[in-house]
Order: sequence, then C-alpha cells, then structure tokens
Amino acid sequence: MESLPEAVLIRILASIPAVDLVLVCRLVCCQWKNLVDGAALWILKCQQEGFTTAESDTENWQSFYFLSKKRKNLIKNPCGEEDLEHWGEVENGGDGWKIEELPGDFGKEFPSEEVHKYFVTSYEWCRKAQVIDLRAEGYWEELMDTTQPKIMVRDWYAGRSDAGCLYELCVKLLSENEDVLAEYKSETVTISQENDASWTEISHTFSSYGPGVRFVRFEHGGQDTVFWKGWYGVRVTNSSVTVEP
Repeated sequence: MESLPEAVLIRILASIPAVDLVLVCRLVCCQWKNLVDGAALWILKCQQEGFTTAESDTENWQSFYFLSKKRKNLIKNPCGEEDLEHWGEVENGGDGWKIEELPGDFGKEFPSEEVHKYFVTSYEWCRKAQVIDLRAEGYWEELMDTTQPKIMVRDWYAGRSDAGCLYELCVKLLSENEDVLAEYKSETVTISQENDASWTEISHTFSSYGPGVRFVRFEHGGQDTVFWKGWYGVRVTNSSVTVEP
C-alpha cells in the first residue's frame, strides 16, 4: 500500500463507507489521516454519489459530504397524513385544527402532486409547533458550532376563495437550555376574503448564527377573519426544516 500513488489510494479509500473512513481509516497512519482530512477524497465521494455544489470554494468537503448525505426534511408529518401526530403545543381556537383533502372547498390543488392533505384553522387562533433535536437527527455539536451549516425553513399557506384569513410563522434556534440564539418571525399575513385560493411559499435561511444551536422550534398558525363556525381559516401544509450542505 505504501508504494501506491496517492491518486490510486484515494480511489481505494473512496470505496469505503464514510463513517469507517473517519473512525477507522483515519487512525491507520499519518498518510491516511492526511488523506481523510483532505479535500480530494471527499470531492471524489461527492462526485460518485451525485452531490454537487454551486459553490466552487467549499471550505470543508467532508462536512459538505455528510450534510448532503443527511439532507432531509426534519419536520415530521408536514402534510397531516398522520392527523396531528408529532405536533405539540397545539392551540385549538374556535373549532380547532382540522385535516382536509386537497383541494378542499373553494380551494386549489397544491403545486406538487406529492402533497394530498393540509391543516386548516378555525375562527379563533390555532397554533401548533415542533421542536427538532439536531443531535438526535445526527448533527453533532462540533458541526453545528464550527461549520454552522445553513438552516432552511419553508412553509406553504393558502386561504379559501370565499373567506379571509390570517397566517403567521415563527422559527427559533435554541441552545441546550432552550435560550433563543436566533429567531425569524413573519409579519401577520392577511389574505382578503376575495382571493384566488392560490398556495404561497414562505421561506427563511438561518446562517452565521453562532455556536450553541441544539434545537429548532417551528411554529405556525392562523385563523379566519370572517368568524364563521367551522374551518374557514388559513390552510398550511408541506412545512420543512432542512440543514443545508
């Protein structure tokens, strides 16, 4: 192995699972440690697995690889397929939350065919939240404190074409002790009673938020503005929180 050209050795190492590279191969000798800590090996693994970046000056290709590998929506039950499962701190104003099938009365189909249901609010404020434990999802402390990967938040909302409504989104990055380290809060969005019921995406990206982030708290909600009994308030679905490579 010592006589192999470095380029050949990198190709051999690139066939080994990433976790084994870091926990086992890196400890074999100084040469292997340098290769595992270097960019060339991880650039090759990214190419092999189809992970690409628009940034040509990625500082840490190893972190980029692991973040790309783990990339997924951290919000559980984002479209109401499991009723209100995984949503906590639920506030059921009026007649409370309800899950309905798309497009719903006086509604429109969602832009993605993969989304089939939505949550809908009532004539008083309805709110619900999820708290995401980043360590439990595989994002270790050194990664969050040093690399500070971008955290992308998205939500979709719509009204009925026959009723006005209000919508709000609030997302907080929390420390171990649940201190607020960064926060995004939308304005209160007002949808008029005469609207086309189209779905609107709202998004925010957290970056350079400093060390110590361990949890993400996602909360959204709303109500109708006509105060009709039933479920004429804002509709929400396809919520997402992703840690970006």
